[in-house]
Amino acid sequence: MTANSPTERGRWIALSVLCMGELMILLDATIVNVALDTIRRDLGFDQSTLAWVVNGYLIAFGGLLMLSGRLGDLFGKRRVYLSGLAVFIAASVACAFAQSQLVLVAARFFQGVGGALTSAVILGMIVTMFPEPDKRAKAIGAYGFITSSGGSLGLVLGGALTDGLDWNWIFLINLPIGLLTVALSLRFVPDQAGVGAGRGPDWLGAALLTLGLMLAVYTILEVGEHGWASAGTPATAAAAVALVAAFLVRQAKTSNPLVPLGLFRSRPVAAANGVQLLMVAAMFGVFFFGALYLQQALRFGPLQVGLAFLPAALTMGLTALRLSGPCLLRFGPRTTMLVGLSSILLCLLLFSRAPVDGGYPLDVLPALVLFGLGGGLVFPAMMGLAMSGATDADAGLTSGLLSTTYQVGGAVGLAVLSSIAAARAGDDPSPAATTAGFSLSYLVAAALVLGAIAVAVVFVRTPQPVEAADARADHA
Repeated sequence: MTANSPTERGRWIALSVLCMGELMILLDATIVNVALDTIRRDLGFDQSTLAWVVNGYLIAFGGLLMLSGRLGDLFGKRRVYLSGLAVFIAASVACAFAQSQLVLVAARFFQGVGGALTSAVILGMIVTMFPEPDKRAKAIGAYGFITSSGGSLGLVLGGALTDGLDWNWIFLINLPIGLLTVALSLRFVPDQAGVGAGRGPDWLGAALLTLGLMLAVYTILEVGEHGWASAGTPATAAAAVALVAAFLVRQAKTSNPLVPLGLFRSRPVAAANGVQLLMVAAMFGVFFFGALYLQQALRFGPLQVGLAFLPAALTMGLTALRLSGPCLLRFGPRTTMLVGLSSILLCLLLFSRAPVDGGYPLDVLPALVLFGLGGGLVFPAMMGLAMSGATDADAGLTSGLLSTTYQVGGAVGLAVLSSIAAARAGDDPSPAATTAGFSLSYLVAAALVLGAIAVAVVFVRTPQPVEAADARADHA
């Protein structure tokens, strides 16, 4: 088997390798959260500077996803993917051996760069490798399994490594995993030639887009840290909007756009990103407020919190892997999404009723199972819908756009919901007051999911299920 002409078995091996790379990136996005207190003590961070260990990664990652996806279309998705892995591995080693705050934050920023280059093109590579509807549904389901379970696994693994070894190992573990992923990618992942850059990439447009998105992510993070009244928030928000607007104007006028604006007129792409924007804005609150509720009301420790979320991760992963593909083939993306969104809606309503003196089996576990079931159905359906509107020439861009929507929607949603919870609790730090704040935020999150349901009902068309089409063709 060659890299350019994979066999049937080779395609599934390549999928496994790509999922391994995605899992490494996803683990790193959450694994560090468990070790933050240890990092603070060892390197002398205060509370405000410690946030940059996380924010440095998120700003680079969220700001570069769309550009990375487009670079994959222009210069070859595997080339960009492997470049991202190389940057990510090198930055991980730098993080592991960092002896100062500046070195660690800078290394985390470059980890975000590598993570964006790697993650942005993976979904585009998968849909190109699997053009057949049934096999594509299975492949996206497997990818959805990884993306849905990676975050919770990171919390558990981070706690185990930090408690058993040291915080340096949460970064150093990426070295053997990353090198193995590179070796297997060179062997099994097919090389997909890019469409070429024509007269050269639109570097000015790339700079406007990247700086605009980075400023947008930074503004959202500042709101989450300091609230909407933070002194610099209006200025950075206005600058982000201005840069993105300037980018769109340039793309409309230039003869060689970095991002063809026609992509945004694609009904499947627009609908999928609209659903995702509203849904993840609501879903991020489940992990954030759920973890706080477990710690503050139920008195769980950090590792117990990670283990408590495992049922959600397992349910979501197994649903994406085993159930989403058959549902997509039989009922189509619209019905599958609506069932999944309804399950998430019910989860949020249950969480909104969780009492301050509640218990995990009755007040948390059922909601987490519903959350996992809903996410396992919605994410593969949404990915499949978005990528159905993409061609080989813009699959990377579509993948990067979907990832950007996920990151930005989740960050905005978390900032808004956190502000609502804080305003409801006021200056009262008691578990009863904070739980009341969580309950109100869950109800607002439920309203966001209702918005996602409305988008799916109005804008997602109902294609003929594949099985019905095949049966009609056989009858004819």
